[in-house]
Amino acid sequence: FASVREGYVGPNLFTARYANGSWGGWAYAGDRLMKEIQAGEVHLHGDSLYFHSGREGGKGGYDIWVTTRSGGTWTDPLPLTAVNSEAMDGFPFLTQDGSELWFTRTYLGTPGIFRSVRTAAGWSEPELVISWFAGEPCLDAAGNVYFVHHYYVDGEMIEADIYVAY
Repeated sequence: FASVREGYVGPNLFTARYANGSWGGWAYAGDRLMKEIQAGEVHLHGDSLYFHSGREGGKGGYDIWVTTRSGGTWTDPLPLTAVNSEAMDGFPFLTQDGSELWFTRTYLGTPGIFRSVRTAAGWSEPELVISWFAGEPCLDAAGNVYFVHHYYVDGEMIEADIYVAY
């Protein structure tokens, strides 16, 4: 999870353990993820961590990357080149079976929700699913899409509400 905590500068990634009905034992995720890999908003799927980052090697703005946990450390990240664009691509979410990647693409300051389907050949061309001013998607087991709707006035975001599309 991401959090701003005392003793750390800005938002950082942390881990926690669920035991005896509650979460606890939080720990800093480490400099490998935060400083070397430069992981931003994350989605953990099995041993793969999908994240957005403005790190070098992408197509522009933020791009979506993946790193895999191997032997207790994270591999060098790879960009999802089939999905990334020159716009800002971020806030990745994978369906439980890993067959769909949902994410936010922001172009000229306006976010929209896109979906890419994993095929034998890789990720498909992303398609716009929920029109502009929507972002940060996640899905439940029934396929309902939860997202944030951003409301702007004169280019400034003044409100963000959570919506669901059934």
